[in-house]
Amino acid sequence: MNKLYFIPGSQDLYGEECLKQVAANCKTIVDFLNEKLGDTITIELLPTVETSAVCVEDMKRVMCDDDCVGVITWMHTFSPAKMWIKGLQLLRKPLLHLHTQANEKLPYDEIDMDFMNLNQAAHGDREYGFILARLGIPHEVVAGYYTHENVISRIRQFAQVAKAIGFSKKVRVATFGNNMRDVAVTDGNRLESEIKYGWEIKYWGIGEIAKLAAEATEEEVNSKMEEYTSKYIVDTDNTEAIREQARYEVAFEKFICKNECCAFTDTFQDLFGMKQLPGIAAQNLMAKGIGFGPEGDYKIAAFSAVLMKMAEGREGATGFIEDYTYDLTPGHELELASHMLEVPASFAATQPKIQVHHLGIGNKEDPARLVFDSVTGDGIQVTLIDLGSHFRIICADIELVKVPAPMPKLPVAQIMYRHKPNFQIGTAAWCYAGGAHHSVVSTALTRADIAMFARLTGTELITIGEDTTEDDLRKFYM
Repeated sequence: MNKLYFIPGSQDLYGEECLKQVAANCKTIVDFLNEKLGDTITIELLPTVETSAVCVEDMKRVMCDDDCVGVITWMHTFSPAKMWIKGLQLLRKPLLHLHTQANEKLPYDEIDMDFMNLNQAAHGDREYGFILARLGIPHEVVAGYYTHENVISRIRQFAQVAKAIGFSKKVRVATFGNNMRDVAVTDGNRLESEIKYGWEIKYWGIGEIAKLAAEATEEEVNSKMEEYTSKYIVDTDNTEAIREQARYEVAFEKFICKNECCAFTDTFQDLFGMKQLPGIAAQNLMAKGIGFGPEGDYKIAAFSAVLMKMAEGREGATGFIEDYTYDLTPGHELELASHMLEVPASFAATQPKIQVHHLGIGNKEDPARLVFDSVTGDGIQVTLIDLGSHFRIICADIELVKVPAPMPKLPVAQIMYRHKPNFQIGTAAWCYAGGAHHSVVSTALTRADIAMFARLTGTELITIGEDTTEDDLRKFYM
């Protein structure tokens, strides 16, 4: 279980009794937060910072604990910020500044200077906030009484984002083949991806998967087929095509486990030794939390894995999708998003069907794939692009809707959505911002989640939604 360390701040000016009370109050807060957030994160109290040496020791412990994904700090009393400098300079994990108090209400009839000295977060947290700003440390501030639901909700959100950032530092992507020839947006600087986000982008030939697939035993393939038939409706007589996909998934799972990867890419332009383009294999793996990017899109493979980690425990679907085509009926404009095969099964509104159809790209055998209509509801579409000088995240609010009419001649999984605030502004903003045609769609995450991730990782963010206007469009390409 991941953990957050809780580090309070004080000083020795007010005496030993005051410090004992600080420690007791902090334990009460930590116990309460563990009760409320125990299904998401564990919170552990560290010694109160009252000297620079204590702060350094606390931060060393934070940085040396692999289970720790971030820190919550709070200044119970006034805590002179110079003694935080050396410790904060060691910190390389997400930081939440909790701006709260031990007491919810002031005891107006009894308040005296002893109470004022003990309970002065309004004083101490401003001193602390200054040093965070002076040091340029990315952080979140949550303000309010710690038992209030909105404060608990914000801390939970921070914990989920912090876990995703910690996961990001360990992401390893297996790229089978390079990105699609001549395509620009799926390319980028793999070294910078590792420096910025920790993503290790590793190359292997697709022959590695072809070999493992050929070696898959009948028992392994049968077991995978049993999984498919228990989850999906078999709507084809071409059982061998499905078994071929089962061999691919067995191969991918073995490879991913052996090489400690959590995401992968493939490309239809490099399928040497493969009979089909992976369809069900990729769709089923994504539904299990494995990141994926088609045509060698390693950025979206890694990013989708990170966002699926962030969405763990929430209702809704999260995964890769590609922009395809529009219905431009005036006033009812919609986008149809899909891919050749690889839409995550987690988006299915009803039980998916396994079908086998011709694929005119890749010059391989007809692949088996999952066909379904998607869930509906509010969501986000988010992508990450490499602009050479820096990375940019683009996040747009969308509404997933039902497909207006059947599409019997389009046997692929489909997602249809409405752009916000409307088609004209929403799509123009995406284009102005340089938004890719590969992205992650989520009905579990919100724009606020992505904004926090961007702040804590120091990534430029452009958001699009109901509050976006025509005037905003000019800002996106300046």
